[in-house]
Amino acid sequence: MENEVFASFAFCSTFLILKMYIVAVITGQVRLHRKAFANPEDAMRHGGLQYCREDTDVERCRRAHHNDMENIYPFLFLGAIYSMLDPDPAIAKIHFLIFFLGRMVHTVAYLMALKAPTRSVAYVIAQVPCFSMVFQILYSLW
Repeated sequence: MENEVFASFAFCSTFLILKMYIVAVITGQVRLHRKAFANPEDAMRHGGLQYCREDTDVERCRRAHHNDMENIYPFLFLGAIYSMLDPDPAIAKIHFLIFFLGRMVHTVAYLMALKAPTRSVAYVIAQVPCFSMVFQILYSLW
């Protein structure tokens, strides 16, 4: 890739998507371990309809994954557009790295039920570069 900014964006984005896949696998493993299945056919395969139920640990994993979708998908859009604006590569890398690290801490805090406000702070930190990119995109379009 010749565009250094887009290469940095692609690198961070790929790891964020990989993280989302890992959270999905963790969710599945917690379902199996806790015997808490969302669908009757899965419950039947693993012991009976009594295992078609909700579980707090499974729901925590699902919420972490859902939160990733609410935040990483917009980042993918914003980062791609932002990369086309020819920003300073060092500043762009900082944007992408802050978002990446914020989301990593957020996921760990969510899955491990870390003490508040760890998860909230990580969330806010990850939003800062997104808002910065939004403003820069809008400014360039203005």
